[in-house]
Amino acid sequence: MISSLRGTVLHVGVDSAVIEAGGVGLRILATPATLAELREGSDAFVHASFVVREDSMTLFGFADADERDTFDTLRSVKGIGPRIALAILAVHAPDILRAEVAAENAAALQRVPGIGKKGAQRIILELAGKLGPAAGSAGAPATGAGGGAAGSDVVAALMNFGWSEAESASACDEAMKANPDGSVSDLLRASLQIMNWRRS
Repeated sequence: MISSLRGTVLHVGVDSAVIEAGGVGLRILATPATLAELREGSDAFVHASFVVREDSMTLFGFADADERDTFDTLRSVKGIGPRIALAILAVHAPDILRAEVAAENAAALQRVPGIGKKGAQRIILELAGKLGPAAGSAGAPATGAGGGAAGSDVVAALMNFGWSEAESASACDEAMKANPDGSVSDLLRASLQIMNWRRS
């Protein structure tokens, strides 16, 4: 089983890249964020998941182990194949996905091409408690409403979901007042719940 890959980047495309390892050029499918970190002619290291099916063998590459593990967990959901799982990660980073699932934010998941209402609800139901703790800043307390680094991360994430800067900052401030010692992941989850409540 291939779990990582190190070598020279031969080509970077729209949805894939070719990395030469041991004299063999291996094509990986990856998210735009992962591909953006690769440079042709430079050495690269990616975490990988090798998916074998009756009619294909495909290698998927990831910037970090958390993204790969989240990809593998997504594939455990009924109806979610590897390409849909990759599409989900292309839209929502692992920590954002954790917050969406915890907040039962089906609308955000439906922004992924190929995910409908029933698919989003299934993801929320089947992934509850399976994605583990946030890998990034879950343990770091947020300091300062919207102006601190943590607050800015939360506001940026909310804006990425489609809300305005004013709405995002307001929800973040409210979440931080209710939970001043909360981590970024906690505050993002609370902010999403506040936004959903406001729009219900």
